[in-house]
Amino acid sequence: MIRTSLALTAVGLVLLGANPVSAQAPVHRSAYHDYRVVTVVDGLEHPWSIAFLPGGDMLVTERPGRLRIVRNGALLAAPVPGVPAVFARGQGGLLDVVPHPNFSSNRLIYLSFSKPYPDSGATTAVVRARFENDRLTDVQEIFVAASRGAGHYGSRLAFDRNGFLFITLGDRQVPPRGDLAAHPAQDLSNHHGKIIRLHDDGRVPADNPFANRPGARPEIWSYGHRNPQGLAIHPETGDVWANEHGPQGGDELNLIRKGLNYGWPVIGYGVNYGSGAAIHVGTHREGMEPPVHVWVPSIATAGLLIYTGDRFPAWKGSLFVGGMAGQQLARLTMDGQRVKIEETLVQGMGRIRDVRQGPDGYVYLAIDDQRGGRTPIVRLEPAGGN
Repeated sequence: MIRTSLALTAVGLVLLGANPVSAQAPVHRSAYHDYRVVTVVDGLEHPWSIAFLPGGDMLVTERPGRLRIVRNGALLAAPVPGVPAVFARGQGGLLDVVPHPNFSSNRLIYLSFSKPYPDSGATTAVVRARFENDRLTDVQEIFVAASRGAGHYGSRLAFDRNGFLFITLGDRQVPPRGDLAAHPAQDLSNHHGKIIRLHDDGRVPADNPFANRPGARPEIWSYGHRNPQGLAIHPETGDVWANEHGPQGGDELNLIRKGLNYGWPVIGYGVNYGSGAAIHVGTHREGMEPPVHVWVPSIATAGLLIYTGDRFPAWKGSLFVGGMAGQQLARLTMDGQRVKIEETLVQGMGRIRDVRQGPDGYVYLAIDDQRGGRTPIVRLEPAGGN
């Protein structure tokens, strides 16, 4: 589905509320809920990901290589010790963080990051570690991608309801030239432009689609991706959803299925930066999966959330997608696995890098200032109106 031209843009109206923190925030109107955007914590440098722990703490990754703790509404001054060294250049650095599904009993968290090669450059890697007493111990590297390039690390992490870990991997900005079907994202012998699936300790599941194919990387679950930086798994259906950056135009929302080819760079909706020249042979081809939803022009899709909370009951089941270049939050009303309509929220506040649902049912956003300024975590709170 091509992005609909309808965008229900947030309009700010100043109202008073009972909460002294949010009372000063303007009220924005949307199709179903009025809401306020309230700053939770400020002073972060390139926040990339948010994770909530059962005890109430919030973890935030900062791309330069710091893991931070927000406790009782305050950002602790000291970063968490034990984070591995990262390649903090360009798009690289410390990226995603997620707790193990059984964190309460095993205290394990997972971090993705750009790992420097000994000679030059970096690749995507994932570690798991025990988080106790505000530090990381027993840090174990469970995955290192077989890829090289300038950027496009992917790096989103998510656990499904069976305890399998999914990891997104970008195409590393390898330019599409000549025979598009020979691009690394179409080649199963590497990790460029792939989504992979592992056990929680890094072992390869025996039922992965290419586990027994000679020459293929057994970790691969799907392929033909450009740079997927949003990943969410539906808690009820188990559907795996991912959004990914297109080139100039053509960001995609994809329903990720076992063993399928999602087409980059053979099919797609974007064009080359600058020249506007065509990249793809078309938008559809047999044996390649088309996207469920496309953004033309691009909003530079980032974090992805499937909302299940009670604070915004009319938003239940919606998909929320952060936009960086678009500086907006897209809310997608779903009809099963089909997008019915798109609504634009939270415009012009900055590059929305991550979108998460808090244990309180609010929607949390990580704002990433591309210029390197100190930026906040904010949340959407209901303002009472519908």
